[in-house]
Amino acid sequence: MMPDRDFEPIVTERLVLRRSHTDDASSISTYRSDPEVHRYQGWDRTDREGVMGEIEAMAGRAPGEPGGWVQLSVEERDTGRLVGDVGMSPADGESGVIKIGYTMDPAFQGRGYATEAVEAMVGYAFDTLGAQVVRAYASAENLPSIRVAEKAGLELKERFERTYEGETWQGVRYEITRPASAP
Repeated sequence: MMPDRDFEPIVTERLVLRRSHTDDASSISTYRSDPEVHRYQGWDRTDREGVMGEIEAMAGRAPGEPGGWVQLSVEERDTGRLVGDVGMSPADGESGVIKIGYTMDPAFQGRGYATEAVEAMVGYAFDTLGAQVVRAYASAENLPSIRVAEKAGLELKERFERTYEGETWQGVRYEITRPASAP
């Protein structure tokens, strides 16, 4: 798998997925701080400064580069409004596997944006990064996230239980495998 150092925004019919920058921090902080959104997130800090720190930490990484996540802001193509964010990271110790995550601002949920963004990331992971598998994890209670994964073609591969900070939670792992190349 090759990191993409010359990352160009991913453009879909309705969206643009571009590198997150510090100007996005206030918007991202607002929706990631929503209790219903935050309960399913892995970010410890969702205040503006914490979000800026996450964005700055990821700024030098290329998508597909080992060592951590790259965050992309998702904006409406026609208006430029930020509607959510997505992330990707190589799976630790598993060659050819890209993990993805996605968070949509509740004000923009229910419009198919998350599915469109995930489909774009899956295509990018296969076509540009050369991934063989794209993987998403979710809380078993996060039914909207599970529906997005399924609509984007990912299939349930595992149900599991984890303990995090003293709390036990039920999780699911979804995956999609790179299609066989046409002759």
